Amino acid sequence: MEKILEVTGLKKTFTLSKKQQAIEKTKTKKRIAVNGLSFTAYRGEIFGLLGPNGAGKTTTLRILSTLIRPDEGDATLDGYSLKASPSEVRARIGFLTSENKLDEFFTPRYHFDFFSDLYGVPNDVRDRRRKDLFGRFGIDRFEEVKLANLSTGMKQKTAIAVSLANDPDVIIFDEPTNGLDVLTARTVTDFLLELRNRGKTVLLSTHIFTLAERVCDRVGIIIDGQMVKEGALSDVIGDEKTLEDAFFSLYAARKVGEE
Repeated sequence: MEKILEVTGLKKTFTLSKKQQAIEKTKTKKRIAVNGLSFTAYRGEIFGLLGPNGAGKTTTLRILSTLIRPDEGDATLDGYSLKASPSEVRARIGFLTSENKLDEFFTPRYHFDFFSDLYGVPNDVRDRRRKDLFGRFGIDRFEEVKLANLSTGMKQKTAIAVSLANDPDVIIFDEPTNGLDVLTARTVTDFLLELRNRGKTVLLSTHIFTLAERVCDRVGIIIDGQMVKEGALSDVIGDEKTLEDAFFSLYAARKVGEE
């Protein structure tokens, strides 16, 4: 298997504001979100990043998408360092954040064309790609409607289409089915498998274990910013009945070890 993403020793610490400290009822001023994280993803696979809320999954994905810089460590994507060559990394990825950041004043078509232009996609290629993606997700009927007037599912599908405007080799999806109805979630799930079958690498963060079991080739379980187990889905599940059971066994064992 060909490595396409290699993550080595990522660490990221955040400073908590007084308001955050009050909300979380802590006097701690620093929080280590990611702590020496390492893992590898291969070309043409879906790699699942699993862990509880606050484990460091979203911070990891934001680092890999070059939105924030790590305090320590690095990652290479297709041979390019995210610290030394962030523009080369950005050109090769698509990133769907867990929070919809598209401007609700604009239409799906405007967003897709705008981001295509940022990537330097030729107009004829852009138009073909938009037609294909919008038709696949049923966005074509609403492409001139402002996002503010669209359903949550249609906004999410628009965000997915926009994240693929540059036809990236690596697609980073942070909770892509979050808040979706079952029909829309199934459409997204089927599309993840199609991307893999086209040779794309998908890095998927999710808290839905059944989704990970259905689509992931390999998974990594993060707890407290550290990778506690990584490998093929069957190896991570091991003697447990389900991936969820395996996760809770690892989580319980780690917490007992901290006592």
